[in-house]
Amino acid sequence: MTRMIKWSAALAVVVSGTAAFVGVTALSSEAATTLTVAADGTGQYKTVQAAVNAVAANNSSRATINIKAGTYREIVSIPSNKPYITLNGTGSGPSNVVIVNNRSNAGGYGTFGSATVTVAAKEFIATNLTFSNDYGTGSQAVAINMNGDKGIYKNVRFLGNQDTLLANTQRQYITNSYVEGTVDFIFGDATAVFNATSIYQKRSTGGPLTAARTPSGNTYGFLIYKSTITGATNNTTQLGRPWGATAQVLFRESSLSATIATGQPWIDMSSNSWKNARFFEYKNTGSGATTNSNRPQMSASTAANYTPQKYLAGSDNWNPIG
Repeated sequence: MTRMIKWSAALAVVVSGTAAFVGVTALSSEAATTLTVAADGTGQYKTVQAAVNAVAANNSSRATINIKAGTYREIVSIPSNKPYITLNGTGSGPSNVVIVNNRSNAGGYGTFGSATVTVAAKEFIATNLTFSNDYGTGSQAVAINMNGDKGIYKNVRFLGNQDTLLANTQRQYITNSYVEGTVDFIFGDATAVFNATSIYQKRSTGGPLTAARTPSGNTYGFLIYKSTITGATNNTTQLGRPWGATAQVLFRESSLSATIATGQPWIDMSSNSWKNARFFEYKNTGSGATTNSNRPQMSASTAANYTPQKYLAGSDNWNPIG
């Protein structure tokens, strides 16, 4: 079969059968939409960013980047003009494909700029891999900065310390995944649902899990749903603190271990009082799920409007949950 391939340099050639892509910086929309990355050179590209760069700008169909097992020490940026990209780890589990770097706020990158992976494009999907920032402690150091609308993260590990996962804007769905950190390691302005996800406080002295900055006009911020919360030590971990005065966070039907500071699981942040934020729990279980006056519980009638589907529906009825 003969087909036309358009090169990024505006050179067109006709090839029969298969084509050898040599020195190409971006594939056209007519080109194959499955790319392979391998650190050992057995794929089309040796870095994840090189594969992202090869996806055509303003592509209208999904481009799947299959990443072979290995550690990829790089900075990855998915720009806003490259929607519908999937990063898929092809190892036996998410720990087999690791995208990692060690930028930090202290290193001059700023908190947002420290991210190992930044996603600005809509409808991004990540599956079966790890996003990590291994800077260490003492500064904000982000593993992922989520900005594109309708992002989906399935079977993904997010590793770091302070500020691991920045759900910065738009709608994000994280499912069957793992998040670890020390301070405010789930934070941002986004509407984000964490479904069936394990969240681990790794610091022996504990600290707050979430730091939401939900805009006042947004009904929904963070929903931790049917997830599991554990930590290195008992009675040291807070559910969160309000980065923004109108932060909205709901821990719903989740398992809270003894790591939770049961007497005071919500705390203030700077001048923002947790009491003025929109912090709630609903039908949590486990030894960390006690109730008292410092733990606002959502009513069943209100909870009917705070489901994962309600959080993510938006104006287009997006439903990645099924």
